[in-house]
Amino acid sequence: MSMIEAAGVHVRFGDRVVLESVDLAVGEGEFHGVMGPNGAGKTTFFNVLTGRVKPSRGSIRLGGEDVTGLSPHRIAAKGIARSFQIMTLFDEFSARDNVMMGLPAFRARGLDIARAAAGDRRLTDQATETLSGVGLADKGDIRAKDLSYGDRRALEIAVALAQAPRVLCLDEPTSGLGSDGVQRLAALVARLKGKLTIVAIEHDMEFLFSLADRISVIHWGQVVARGTPHELQQNEWVRRSNLGKFA
Repeated sequence: MSMIEAAGVHVRFGDRVVLESVDLAVGEGEFHGVMGPNGAGKTTFFNVLTGRVKPSRGSIRLGGEDVTGLSPHRIAAKGIARSFQIMTLFDEFSARDNVMMGLPAFRARGLDIARAAAGDRRLTDQATETLSGVGLADKGDIRAKDLSYGDRRALEIAVALAQAPRVLCLDEPTSGLGSDGVQRLAALVARLKGKLTIVAIEHDMEFLFSLADRISVIHWGQVVARGTPHELQQNEWVRRSNLGKFA
Protein backbone atom coordinates (compact mmCIF):
# COMPACT_ATOMS: atom_id res chain seq x y z
CA MET A 1 0.00 0.00 0.00
CA SER A 2 1.24 3.49 -0.84
CA MET A 3 1.36 5.87 2.10
CA ILE A 4 2.00 8.84 -0.21
CA GLU A 5 0.83 9.17 -3.80
CA ALA A 6 1.64 12.27 -5.83
CA ALA A 7 -0.05 12.25 -9.23
CA GLY A 8 0.59 14.79 -11.98
CA VAL A 9 1.73 17.48 -9.54
CA HIS A 10 2.37 20.75 -11.33
CA VAL A 11 3.49 24.00 -9.67
CA ARG A 12 3.88 27.32 -11.45
CA PHE A 13 5.07 30.59 -9.91
CA GLY A 14 4.09 33.24 -12.44
CA ASP A 15 5.71 32.26 -15.73
CA ARG A 16 8.11 29.85 -14.05
CA VAL A 17 7.26 26.15 -13.97
CA VAL A 18 8.83 24.66 -10.82
CA LEU A 19 7.26 21.19 -10.88
CA GLU A 20 5.91 19.52 -13.99
CA SER A 21 3.73 16.40 -13.90
CA VAL A 22 5.49 14.83 -10.92
CA ASP A 23 4.35 11.30 -10.12
CA LEU A 24 5.79 9.74 -6.99
CA ALA A 25 4.59 6.93 -4.73
CA VAL A 26 6.04 6.02 -1.34
CA GLY A 27 5.12 2.74 0.30
CA GLU A 28 4.09 2.39 3.92
CA GLY A 29 7.19 2.01 6.09
CA GLU A 30 9.51 2.90 3.21
CA PHE A 31 12.49 5.24 3.40
CA HIS A 32 12.30 7.17 0.14
CA GLY A 33 15.11 9.52 -0.82
CA VAL A 34 14.73 12.56 -3.07
CA MET A 35 17.86 13.88 -4.73
CA GLY A 36 18.79 16.34 -7.43
CA PRO A 37 20.79 19.52 -8.04
CA ASN A 38 20.04 22.84 -6.35
CA GLY A 39 16.96 24.51 -7.79
CA ALA A 40 15.57 21.24 -9.14
CA GLY A 41 12.23 21.57 -7.32
CA LYS A 42 12.85 19.20 -4.41
CA THR A 43 11.92 21.61 -1.62
CA THR A 44 8.89 22.83 -3.57
CA PHE A 45 7.73 19.22 -3.77
CA PHE A 46 8.13 18.94 0.02
CA ASN A 47 6.16 22.15 0.40
CA VAL A 48 3.34 20.64 -1.66
CA LEU A 49 3.38 17.46 0.45
CA THR A 50 3.14 19.44 3.68
CA GLY A 51 0.58 22.01 2.54
CA ARG A 52 2.84 25.05 2.30
CA VAL A 53 2.33 25.29 -1.46
CA LYS A 54 -0.87 24.44 -3.34
CA PRO A 55 -0.23 22.69 -6.65
CA SER A 56 -1.51 24.31 -9.82
CA ARG A 57 -2.86 20.90 -10.72
CA GLY A 58 -2.42 17.28 -9.69
CA SER A 59 -3.15 15.54 -6.41
CA ILE A 60 -1.56 14.34 -3.18
CA ARG A 61 -3.00 11.35 -1.33
CA LEU A 62 -2.01 10.29 2.18
CA GLY A 63 -2.95 6.73 3.08
CA GLY A 64 -5.48 6.82 0.25
CA GLU A 65 -7.08 10.11 1.37
CA ASP A 66 -6.93 13.14 -0.91
CA VAL A 67 -5.15 15.92 1.02
CA THR A 68 -4.42 18.19 -1.95
CA GLY A 69 -4.41 21.85 -0.97
CA LEU A 70 -5.08 21.34 2.73
CA SER A 71 -3.41 23.75 5.15
CA PRO A 72 -0.13 22.74 6.83
CA HIS A 73 -1.98 22.45 10.15
CA ARG A 74 -4.58 20.05 8.75
CA ILE A 75 -1.99 17.95 6.93
CA ALA A 76 0.10 17.73 10.11
CA ALA A 77 -2.99 16.57 11.98
CA LYS A 78 -3.43 13.81 9.41
CA GLY A 79 0.05 12.47 10.12
CA ILE A 80 2.83 14.29 8.23
CA ALA A 81 5.64 15.84 10.29
CA ARG A 82 8.56 17.75 8.83
CA SER A 83 12.04 18.90 9.77
CA PHE A 84 13.56 21.87 7.95
CA GLN A 85 16.94 22.55 6.38
CA ILE A 86 17.09 25.64 8.62
CA MET A 87 16.22 24.40 12.09
CA THR A 88 13.10 25.69 13.83
CA LEU A 89 13.51 25.24 17.58
CA PHE A 90 12.59 27.33 20.62
CA ASP A 91 16.14 28.18 21.64
CA GLU A 92 15.36 29.51 25.12
CA PHE A 93 13.38 26.41 26.10
CA SER A 94 14.87 23.13 27.24
CA ALA A 95 15.15 20.15 24.94
CA ARG A 96 12.37 18.45 26.91
CA ASP A 97 10.08 21.48 26.62
CA ASN A 98 10.66 21.65 22.86
CA VAL A 99 9.57 18.04 22.51
CA MET A 100 6.65 18.51 24.88
CA MET A 101 5.30 21.27 22.66
CA GLY A 102 5.10 18.76 19.82
CA LEU A 103 2.91 16.34 21.77
CA PRO A 104 -0.76 16.39 20.66
CA ALA A 105 -1.86 16.07 24.30
CA PHE A 106 0.16 19.16 25.21
CA ARG A 107 -1.34 21.21 22.39
CA ALA A 108 -4.79 20.26 23.63
CA ARG A 109 -3.95 21.89 26.97
CA GLY A 110 -3.41 25.35 25.51
CA LEU A 111 0.37 25.62 25.04
CA ASP A 112 1.21 26.45 28.65
CA ILE A 113 4.27 24.38 29.56
CA ALA A 114 4.19 24.89 33.31
CA ARG A 115 0.46 24.19 33.61
CA ALA A 116 0.60 21.18 31.30
CA ALA A 117 3.58 19.61 33.06
CA ALA A 118 2.10 20.19 36.49
CA GLY A 119 -1.25 18.81 35.43
CA ASP A 120 -0.06 15.61 33.80
CA ARG A 121 3.29 13.97 34.54
CA ARG A 122 2.74 11.71 31.54
CA LEU A 123 3.55 14.62 29.23
CA THR A 124 7.06 15.03 30.62
CA ASP A 125 7.50 11.26 30.62
CA GLN A 126 6.50 11.07 26.94
CA ALA A 127 8.88 13.90 26.08
CA THR A 128 11.71 12.21 27.98
CA GLU A 129 11.01 8.91 26.23
CA THR A 130 11.08 10.62 22.83
CA LEU A 131 14.39 12.29 23.66
CA SER A 132 15.79 8.92 24.67
CA GLY A 133 14.79 7.51 21.30
CA VAL A 134 17.01 10.04 19.49
CA GLY A 135 19.97 9.72 21.85
CA LEU A 136 19.28 12.78 24.01
CA ALA A 137 18.11 11.05 27.18
CA ASP A 138 20.59 12.94 29.38
CA LYS A 139 20.09 16.36 27.76
CA GLY A 140 16.44 17.09 28.48
CA ASP A 141 17.17 20.01 30.81
CA ILE A 142 19.63 21.75 28.47
CA ARG A 143 18.35 24.77 26.54
CA ALA A 144 18.11 24.14 22.82
CA LYS A 145 20.55 26.94 22.03
CA ASP A 146 23.20 25.33 24.25
CA LEU A 147 23.14 21.98 22.45
CA SER A 148 25.72 21.04 19.84
CA TYR A 149 24.67 21.37 16.21
CA GLY A 150 24.30 17.60 15.86
CA ASP A 151 22.19 17.40 19.02
CA ARG A 152 19.99 20.21 17.71
CA ARG A 153 19.38 18.18 14.55
CA ALA A 154 18.42 15.18 16.68
CA LEU A 155 16.16 17.41 18.79
CA GLU A 156 14.33 18.70 15.74
CA ILE A 157 13.63 15.11 14.69
CA ALA A 158 12.44 14.37 18.24
CA VAL A 159 9.99 17.30 18.03
CA ALA A 160 8.65 15.88 14.77
CA LEU A 161 8.38 12.37 16.24
CA ALA A 162 6.50 13.73 19.26
CA GLN A 163 3.58 14.35 16.91
CA ALA A 164 3.31 10.57 16.36
CA PRO A 165 3.35 11.00 12.57
CA ARG A 166 2.71 8.39 9.93
CA VAL A 167 5.17 10.17 7.63
CA LEU A 168 8.40 11.95 8.59
CA CYS A 169 9.75 14.39 5.99
CA LEU A 170 13.42 15.30 6.44
CA ASP A 171 14.74 18.32 4.53
CA GLU A 172 18.54 18.11 4.18
CA PRO A 173 18.98 16.44 7.60
CA THR A 174 22.79 16.19 7.31
CA SER A 175 23.20 19.87 6.40
CA GLY A 176 25.95 21.44 8.50
CA LEU A 177 26.93 18.20 10.22
CA GLY A 178 30.48 16.89 10.47
CA SER A 179 31.32 13.26 9.79
CA ASP A 180 30.59 12.19 13.39
CA GLY A 181 27.24 13.97 13.31
CA VAL A 182 26.31 12.34 10.02
CA GLN A 183 27.16 8.91 11.44
CA ARG A 184 25.00 9.54 14.51
CA LEU A 185 22.12 10.75 12.33
CA ALA A 186 22.46 7.72 10.05
CA ALA A 187 22.25 5.42 13.07
CA LEU A 188 19.12 7.25 14.27
CA VAL A 189 17.42 7.04 10.88
CA ALA A 190 18.34 3.35 10.63
CA ARG A 191 16.53 2.76 13.95
CA LEU A 192 13.45 4.59 12.66
CA LYS A 193 13.29 2.71 9.36
CA GLY A 194 10.22 0.53 9.09
CA LYS A 195 8.54 2.13 12.12
CA LEU A 196 7.11 4.93 9.98
CA THR A 197 7.35 6.21 6.43
CA ILE A 198 10.34 8.50 5.83
CA VAL A 199 10.89 10.84 2.89
CA ALA A 200 14.23 12.67 2.83
CA ILE A 201 15.72 15.33 0.59
CA GLU A 202 19.46 14.94 0.83
CA HIS A 203 22.66 16.00 -0.93
CA ASP A 204 24.88 13.56 0.98
CA MET A 205 24.67 10.67 -1.44
CA GLU A 206 26.62 8.27 0.76
CA PHE A 207 24.05 8.83 3.51
CA LEU A 208 21.13 8.44 1.12
CA PHE A 209 22.39 5.43 -0.83
CA SER A 210 23.24 3.54 2.36
CA LEU A 211 19.80 3.99 3.94
CA ALA A 212 17.08 4.55 1.34
CA ASP A 213 14.87 1.75 0.06
CA ARG A 214 14.18 3.73 -3.12
CA ILE A 215 15.27 7.09 -4.50
CA SER A 216 13.67 9.55 -6.92
CA VAL A 217 15.80 12.05 -8.84
CA ILE A 218 14.21 15.43 -9.60
CA HIS A 219 15.75 17.71 -12.21
CA TRP A 220 14.19 20.82 -13.75
CA GLY A 221 10.96 20.05 -11.91
CA GLN A 222 10.56 16.52 -13.27
CA VAL A 223 11.31 13.04 -11.96
CA VAL A 224 14.03 11.90 -14.35
CA ALA A 225 15.02 8.66 -12.61
CA ARG A 226 13.81 6.43 -9.79
CA GLY A 227 14.61 3.06 -8.29
CA THR A 228 16.61 1.31 -5.62
CA PRO A 229 20.10 2.61 -4.84
CA HIS A 230 21.54 -0.27 -6.89
CA GLU A 231 19.26 0.51 -9.84
CA LEU A 232 20.24 4.17 -9.77
CA GLN A 233 23.91 3.24 -9.77
CA GLN A 234 23.24 1.61 -13.14
CA ASN A 235 21.01 4.41 -14.45
CA GLU A 236 22.55 6.07 -17.50
CA TRP A 237 21.20 9.56 -16.70
CA VAL A 238 22.56 9.43 -13.15
CA ARG A 239 25.91 8.12 -14.36
CA ARG A 240 26.22 10.95 -16.91
CA SER A 241 25.15 13.70 -14.52
CA ASN A 242 27.17 15.33 -11.78
CA LEU A 243 25.16 13.19 -9.37
CA GLY A 244 26.70 10.09 -10.88
CA LYS A 245 29.97 10.56 -9.03
CA PHE A 246 28.13 10.00 -5.73
CA ALA A 247 26.44 6.83 -6.92
